[in-house]
Amino acid sequence: MADKGVQLDLDTISCSICLDLLKDPVTIPCGHSYCMNCIKTHWDKEDENQTHSCPQCRQSFTPRPVLVKNTMLAVLVEELKKTGLQAAPADLCYAGAEDVACDVCTGRKLKAVKSCLVCLISYCEKHLQPHFDVAQLKKHKLVEPSEKLHENICSRHDEVMKMFCRTDQQCICYLCSVDEHKGHDTVSAAAARTERQRELEVSRQNIQQRIQDREEDVKVLQQEVEAINGSADKAVEDSEKIFTELIRLMEKRRSDVKQQVRSQQETEVSRVKELQEKLEQEITELKRKDAELKKLSHTEDHNQFLHNYPSPSCLTGSKYFSKINPNCLKYFEDVTAAVSEVRNKLEDVLRETWTNISLKVTKVDVLLSQEPMTRAGLLEYKCKITLDPNTVNTCLSLSKENREVTFMNTEQSYSSHPDRFTNNLQVLSRESLTGRCYWEVEKGQGGVSVVVAYKDSDTVNERFGDNTKSWAFGFYKNRSEYRHNNQTTPFNATQSSRVGMYLDHSAGRLSFYSVSDTMTHLFRVQATFTQPLHVGLLLYGPVGNTAELCEIE
Repeated sequence: MADKGVQLDLDTISCSICLDLLKDPVTIPCGHSYCMNCIKTHWDKEDENQTHSCPQCRQSFTPRPVLVKNTMLAVLVEELKKTGLQAAPADLCYAGAEDVACDVCTGRKLKAVKSCLVCLISYCEKHLQPHFDVAQLKKHKLVEPSEKLHENICSRHDEVMKMFCRTDQQCICYLCSVDEHKGHDTVSAAAARTERQRELEVSRQNIQQRIQDREEDVKVLQQEVEAINGSADKAVEDSEKIFTELIRLMEKRRSDVKQQVRSQQETEVSRVKELQEKLEQEITELKRKDAELKKLSHTEDHNQFLHNYPSPSCLTGSKYFSKINPNCLKYFEDVTAAVSEVRNKLEDVLRETWTNISLKVTKVDVLLSQEPMTRAGLLEYKCKITLDPNTVNTCLSLSKENREVTFMNTEQSYSSHPDRFTNNLQVLSRESLTGRCYWEVEKGQGGVSVVVAYKDSDTVNERFGDNTKSWAFGFYKNRSEYRHNNQTTPFNATQSSRVGMYLDHSAGRLSFYSVSDTMTHLFRVQATFTQPLHVGLLLYGPVGNTAELCEIE
């Protein structure tokens, strides 16, 4: 019994807001007590609604009560503190600020464990027990604790809303069904729930199927990541081997050239030195003969002079070769020139092949480059396009915020501009396109070409499709064709006033579709785009023919 008394005392001197011992206790008009700061903070939050209520019994007060310290409780708290008693720690059974409180508990409220959809009351475990014991209460619908039970009450009739109006798609009470919802298609809330439950299950099945599909896609993408990494690693490894072989071959050729030059250098130097030695010997011999002849020239005895005069053969020129001409000597400059020629050729080859190698690398775009298969998929890449007034031919008129072009029977007064088309009834878009884009064109009764092209002032006098800088899809009364670089390719096209165009710039893909109740693929082009592209329209007769860049919803 003593324990129960202590517990009662602790509950009495505890604040149900902070769940701690009362600090500066105040008692409000309904008799419940709180810490002064706790109740002030609570009421400060309620000031916006100009209502002030007790957190425990929900009694409202107007105006806001003046808070006065309860001296008796303050003394009691201090006395109990001196005895060493402290407030019990917050038990998990008590309702906190974010919990649903039991509507039956008085004083410090316990957590609700269930809410009753019939009683529209939330119960703690203790007060819920009659719902398990009393036969009538056993039929009540118990759900997880909810603070939104009041939403089940009709605000007009203060009755539980047990019906559903299919006409207005809202929950109603019985009185509503015979009043403002009279004559509407109404069913019980349970029946409506059953219908919606079936729809919900179908939706869940669809979502679960999509989850399963996406998980499979994720697996495929993961496999693609592994495949890309493996392929890239192998490409790097193989490229390293190939370049290493090239470098090894270059090193060998460098060594061969060096060896041949040194060998030829040694041979030529040896030949020159051999000749040099012979020439030096000849010089020595000639000097000896010159000395003899000099001595003979000074002989006074005529007979002795004639007797010792040498034979003509002794006075002939060099016995090895005639005089050396330095200008005729050949050195190794031609070798340098030949090696330079090889270098220049290699540079040209590497430059040309590098463009091809780089293009092959940038073309790698595994799954992400795949074209969408449905219109919904294509619409993910829809883009808003307008026509550029600076490019439009003077016999064309722009309207609908520069999205529609019309063939006129009189020239329009446009200002002069270097980008304006002069010889053909055509116009380019203001926006440039890169990446992945989709757009649609509504064509009139006459012939129309839907185009992508580079914006190049050098082609303003040329028709779309007659050069390398434009790709044109023409639709005429009895035929359809693709034109590029003045080459024409016919294709079959279903008769539809609307056509769609899909561009994947990096993949170099251009696709055309007929758009009606269904999407029909018409033609696909694979190209290499080196610049941003602009959308173009080319009109043919009759006068009044139109083409419009559609606003896709």
